[in-house]
Amino acid sequence: MVTLDDMLARRGMTLTQLSEAVDITLANLSILKTGKAKAIRFSTLEAICAVLDCQPADILAFERSDAAAAR
Repeated sequence: MVTLDDMLARRGMTLTQLSEAVDITLANLSILKTGKAKAIRFSTLEAICAVLDCQPADILAFERSDAAAAR
């Protein structure tokens, strides 16, 4: 689960501002924000966390899916 919206709200920042600060396209950040991204580079995560002054756990949370729980 991606909680990027919550952290942006706490920081009073828009997705567009984050996009410009991190130099990542707005489209790619939108994909990440909606939880549709399949992967994220550590360098991207580091840049986002540096700008938002947070830890990865502040914007990402693990939720076990039913398929994973059945294993």
